[in-house]
Amino acid sequence: MHEPAASPPDHLRAAVAKVLWRVLPLFVVMFIVNYVDRVNISFIKEQLHADLGLGDEAFGFGAGLFFIGYAVFEVPSNVILQRLGARRWLALIALLWGVAAACMAFVRTAHEFYALRFFLGAAEAGFFPGVIYYLTRWLPASRRGQAVAIFLSGSAVASVLSGPLAGALLRHEPYGLKGWQFMIVAEGAFSVVLAVVTWCWLDSLPAEARWLTDAERGALTGKLAEEEAAASRADRPGAWTLLRDGQILLFCAVYFAIQLTIYAATFWLPTIIRSMGGLSDMQVGWLNSLPWLISIVGMVLAAAGAARWKHQQAWVAGALLVAGLGMLLATLGGPVFAFVAICFAALGFKSAASLFWPLPQGYLDPRIAAAVIALINSLGNLGGFVAPYAFGWLKEHTGSIQGGLYALALSSVLAAGLVCLARERPKA
Repeated sequence: MHEPAASPPDHLRAAVAKVLWRVLPLFVVMFIVNYVDRVNISFIKEQLHADLGLGDEAFGFGAGLFFIGYAVFEVPSNVILQRLGARRWLALIALLWGVAAACMAFVRTAHEFYALRFFLGAAEAGFFPGVIYYLTRWLPASRRGQAVAIFLSGSAVASVLSGPLAGALLRHEPYGLKGWQFMIVAEGAFSVVLAVVTWCWLDSLPAEARWLTDAERGALTGKLAEEEAAASRADRPGAWTLLRDGQILLFCAVYFAIQLTIYAATFWLPTIIRSMGGLSDMQVGWLNSLPWLISIVGMVLAAAGAARWKHQQAWVAGALLVAGLGMLLATLGGPVFAFVAICFAALGFKSAASLFWPLPQGYLDPRIAAAVIALINSLGNLGGFVAPYAFGWLKEHTGSIQGGLYALALSSVLAAGLVCLARERPKA
């Protein structure tokens, strides 16, 4: 007897599964490398001070300038993306950010440091929207939320790996390079290699994918064409229209508060760890990984709890309150106590970051979700400018970052209150 032929829905499911297995691992690796290149300066703050005379305020300002470049160039990047296509653009920007990251090893003045951090942000600005756009060209709307969530998990993995990787690379001084220079060059060079892999591995459109069967390719392209036709008949609001939507502004504010805490910890945690005294670069790197490892456990448990007991808003608000409490506790003791408190806070702010995205996805029409998610990400990431710069200014002018920790605690509590005002999209 002949087995019944597979139905179109079966072909579509098989095609989607193949797409997810082919592109998502690459995108996660790209995000890990991308994240490492943007935050690796947090491990060489002392070296930059010794070799460049970079003070706390200048370091914080330069660290934050990345996010100004990111915000300014996200729209131009989207324009280029539409013209070049996601495959070519993703490969090109990986090359650009890799070169910019590697060049950071040879800066000699604060202004060179500022310029390269700004350019690095400009280069990376097209990455997130490029991935989102690629997913819209390859996955039906019903599967994109899952794909975005998996993609965003790369930041958690990168946070864990960045410390030990930095500690290992800082120990080497080949070709007359100092340890910090070698670390920067090596991590930037990996991005350049990844650009070549991206160019060779990705296909531009499903119609070009030889790794799909004819039936799978037909089912997938047919579904995507159907969704695109429906989207073309709908009005597509511009950025300014979206920003007049109070709910979208609320989501931007909440994500801004989350990113404030994440990037304050990212750029200043190694400094807090070093202040414990007597630690090697490798020990600092491993200790820096601990809060992020703990946060992954928290993210998994919180995601499982939210999936079982629902009430997404309550879970996000609860995670933000944990983050706020942890940052408040960090003001009450010395460096060791502050480190333990930030480990506790990491349970909250990283869980909040992962639990947050279903909220805007539940409110947004799937036809505009990708654009709005990119907008929220861009505006929210400005917290990455405010936090490092504010901490640097406080450290240089007051000798302490306690005021910044109080501000982070307050912003997390306020964001928890805002989350309670979020609502889902009205049912048709």
